[in-house]
Amino acid sequence: MSDYNVAVLGLGAMGLPMATRLASTLGVRGFDIDAARLDLAAGHGIIPCASATEAVAGVDAVLLAVRNGAQLDEVLFGENGIAASLRPGSVVILTSTVGMDGIPSVVSRLEPHGVELVDAPLSGGPVRAGEGDLLIVVGASPRAREAAAPVLELLASTLTVIGDRPGDGQAFKTVNQLLCGVHIAAGAEALALAESLGLNVEETLNTLAAGAAGSFMLANRGPRMLEAYDPEGAEVLSRLDIFVKDMGIVTSAARAQGLATPIAAAAEQTYLLGAAQGLATADDSAVIRVTAPHRKHS
Repeated sequence: MSDYNVAVLGLGAMGLPMATRLASTLGVRGFDIDAARLDLAAGHGIIPCASATEAVAGVDAVLLAVRNGAQLDEVLFGENGIAASLRPGSVVILTSTVGMDGIPSVVSRLEPHGVELVDAPLSGGPVRAGEGDLLIVVGASPRAREAAAPVLELLASTLTVIGDRPGDGQAFKTVNQLLCGVHIAAGAEALALAESLGLNVEETLNTLAAGAAGSFMLANRGPRMLEAYDPEGAEVLSRLDIFVKDMGIVTSAARAQGLATPIAAAAEQTYLLGAAQGLATADDSAVIRVTAPHRKHS
């Protein structure tokens, strides 16, 4: 697939490892507003570009890792938006969780350019992104899925077509994030309780993870929750304010369907409290400090 070219816009914690993985097989151009990230990308076989429009010119696919729906609109249709620079027949692959509401508008605004949207939110984190071990769910037309296949198949170990419409991927990811957000918040409360009861919290975490109460999020975030009390905190692999956004998407979607989600709403409030306490840019494992600001035992 050396004649297949993809542009990756946003070379942050997820964008750079994804671009690096893709560059092992495909032609990859990259753009980021941070010059240091561009320098890093150049060392990983990625062609650095001076602008987003330069990066996307003539490519087969554009991979977007944006923060929210507003940023998606700005990248595509803003003052320096890329939509007019896209090659007809190419696809835009959206890997972010932005919610369902704005997707129909994006699809209709891309249509005059002859470009389709591949709604492909993912899970797995930076390490798995670099290894091609992501979970990706896809909502897109069969033609768009075929056009995006070289990218998606390199990045995913689990690739599920959830529907034929852009927005179906966002719908699935909304359900996924409900569980992830609740599991992290619940894990934080459990470890804070173990600490308060005088248990060895490291041994408690290991034992919980091996039993019926275990979950991926407990096993993954638990060790980082304990590091959250260190002066430098845990390494930031997923910012707490991402779950402020994602749980907002969850509760808004539920309200739109007339569905009560009190557990998700409680988790959302926990993340909002964390952000209000100055933890927005900390790793999401720092949510334990909302329940227990300080460890009782060291």
